Amino acid sequence: MSKEPYARGIVPERPFVAVAAMEGHFVAVLGVRFTDRNLELETVRARAFPDGSIAECCVTDEPDATPGKVVARAAYLGFIRFARGGVIATGMECRIGDEVVGEVVGFDGVHAPNHWTIVVRSGRFADGGERGIQTGQTVTFQYR
Repeated sequence: MSKEPYARGIVPERPFVAVAAMEGHFVAVLGVRFTDRNLELETVRARAFPDGSIAECCVTDEPDATPGKVVARAAYLGFIRFARGGVIATGMECRIGDEVVGEVVGFDGVHAPNHWTIVVRSGRFADGGERGIQTGQTVTFQYR
């Protein structure tokens, strides 16, 4: 039997009482989208990102995207550098500047340990280029 508590289903859907906001800046902007990407979201509902770490971020418009699910539709925003580390958890709001992009629904680790991909559910299926994202632009993840 797995010892991993998320895989065993013993961790509640929202285990955090509070999570400090995470702020990062785009270091690369992507202009790609896939309707058949088939990201395999990890069963975990949170990931720690150390000081200076870089993560990839994409959006999906799939309503049932949750930890442990496969996500076919993914539009990639870009790579984000976090100067100060912290935790990003499902349910956190993703905001680029003043725009609310959506809600974190999971993490894909296919490229780990190089980087994790943060997957955000958004009503707007558009990549970083289509959104007009610029390098240096601020992105914030905040627990709601």
